[in-house]
Amino acid sequence: MAVHVAFDLLAWLTAALLGIVVTRTRYLRAMPKRSPFTDPGYFIALGLGALSGAILVGSLNLNLAGTFAIGHSIAGGIVGGIVGVEAFKWLNGISGSTGRAFVAPLAAGIAVGRLGCFFAGLPDYTYGVPTALPWGVDFGDGIPRHPAQLYESAAMLVFLVVYLRGIALGVPLVVRDGFYLFVLFYGVQRFVWEFLKPYPALLGPFNIFHLLCLGMIAYSLVMIGRNREFHPAR
Repeated sequence: MAVHVAFDLLAWLTAALLGIVVTRTRYLRAMPKRSPFTDPGYFIALGLGALSGAILVGSLNLNLAGTFAIGHSIAGGIVGGIVGVEAFKWLNGISGSTGRAFVAPLAAGIAVGRLGCFFAGLPDYTYGVPTALPWGVDFGDGIPRHPAQLYESAAMLVFLVVYLRGIALGVPLVVRDGFYLFVLFYGVQRFVWEFLKPYPALLGPFNIFHLLCLGMIAYSLVMIGRNREFHPAR
């Protein structure tokens, strides 16, 4: 697990450095001085929500699989963070997106962090189902499996490149709805990869992460539509 911890630290460092770079771009510097970021309650709601969601969903998935332990989940953390922030915004009468500063750091952190999941092997329980494809990976039990961790890492890296390009070009949709686009893309790609995971089904063919991803997709589409209604692109 030392390798996993090392990659987790690298993911946090990458996210922090990229966050500093991105927040120096013109469109983020132009954000109003009065914003949720000036209120520590915003970050408390974000942190508590993300931590609670990560532990709750990760642990529930392990327990459904018959492993009674405390776990953590990226998808659960994202959903928990969204719930915490949206609750804070609702209580404080704040409208509009406040998450664009986190998009690039999150995408980069997930891309790097999934490498740690890959190198952690079987104990991490993030590998894919057995496959006969030539790129199947033997994680130590003699069975070639889908390197699902690498699929997600590559997908988030592609998103990051496209997103940063959109920022550089000032694409209105990216600037206005960057966070919701991140949630949408993450939800779609994660939904696909979940069919390659050995997790127990919770509803029909869907596991707990399928259901979370459907929620993220619905949330992002609703918010993008609402933003377009109140803040049409010029």
